[in-house]
Amino acid sequence: MESLLIKPGAVDFSVIPDVPADTFVAPLVRPGHLGEDWLEPQQRQYTTEEHAIWDDLFAQQMDVLPGRAASSFMAGLDRLDLGRGGVPDFGALSEELQAITGWSVVPVPMLIPDHVFFYHLANRRFPAGNFIRSREEFHYISEPDVFHDVFGHVPMLTDPVYADYMQEYGRAGWKALAYNRLKALSALYWYTVEFGLIREADGIKAYGAGILSGPLEAKFSVEAQSPNRIHLEVDRVMRTDYVISDMQPTYFVIDSFEELYRKTVERNFDDLYRALTPGFTYSNQAVLGGDKVYHLGTQEYANRGGKGSGARPV
Repeated sequence: MESLLIKPGAVDFSVIPDVPADTFVAPLVRPGHLGEDWLEPQQRQYTTEEHAIWDDLFAQQMDVLPGRAASSFMAGLDRLDLGRGGVPDFGALSEELQAITGWSVVPVPMLIPDHVFFYHLANRRFPAGNFIRSREEFHYISEPDVFHDVFGHVPMLTDPVYADYMQEYGRAGWKALAYNRLKALSALYWYTVEFGLIREADGIKAYGAGILSGPLEAKFSVEAQSPNRIHLEVDRVMRTDYVISDMQPTYFVIDSFEELYRKTVERNFDDLYRALTPGFTYSNQAVLGGDKVYHLGTQEYANRGGKGSGARPV
């Protein structure tokens, strides 16, 4: 069976993939001191104020996440002790993570190109921004920083099934590049790794880093009346547009990480990519006839204009 991956043995995942000439990737400029892997030689040294910003962000999130964050995330946060004070040392964090699921955390200066990101994930390395937001950007930062990347993403990498999903997602990038369908694969990442929800015995919880690293969306995603909450189907998600700089009109829900792994890694992505158009088919507010809907949103927040209008999340 063809899967999310290219045929086993057909690709050397230890080498950064080439980008086909007709495949668009973001035109990022690599800083001159970095190699093709975009890795910083070492994690930067943070100032006392920058360490204090981490501590304040951590305290803010711990006020809102209990009861709203997935149990796997809370367990990972505990296991890695990310609240021990200041920005975590990537070396020490990687040693702990390696012992649990074989992952490491590596420093990058900024957003990195898709094909380089895939390469690191495929080799169980999570690239984390080497900088932290300022006080002026405390509540929102346009580019992922060390708090979003380490606090938001890394605890989930202690879950063995989720950790495997992330590696397979990286390997999936080779096929998306070959078919020029990065946009569709990005939607899958967006609605799972960044903004995914999971059903647990006591309700729907958040496991996506974009939700867990900010206080408003942690409440909005699982409690608000405005957004839709729909069961995740891979084909549907990869055809669905998403919002980059505001809260999502729709969230997709899984029953377990085993289900997420099975629905993606076992999917025949060759047929899916051949059927996909370059753009998205469904709007980010759409509810389809075949959707399993847990909550039909009012869409009041989005319809009022979202953050830019001063609308209150409801």
